[in-house]
Amino acid sequence: MAAFRSFWNSPMGPKTTHFWGPVANWGFVISGLADTQKPPELISGNMTSVMCIYSVLCMRFAWMIRPRNYLLLVCHASNESVQLFQLSRWAKAHGNFFTADLVGNEREGTKL
Repeated sequence: MAAFRSFWNSPMGPKTTHFWGPVANWGFVISGLADTQKPPELISGNMTSVMCIYSVLCMRFAWMIRPRNYLLLVCHASNESVQLFQLSRWAKAHGNFFTADLVGNEREGTKL
């Protein structure tokens, strides 16, 4: 009971936004994971890029504030991973990655 009371009254406990903010942000991660089952043509490259930048900025914020908000840090690190995976799917679908054909042309002496 003392451990629960300590958590309840802590600066990171459920009475603060330091707890409920990260809990709500897990929705981004869950949504991104659900989107991995959809075709990559439906992914918005702009929005996914913005989500990557947002997560990096929030990870820095979670690390710099006192007390450090590890729950927010883990949440946005997870979101960053999911969004980077989505961004790679989008880039592959739009042909933005190098392919083996380009490497083959370089070996034949063709300049790109």
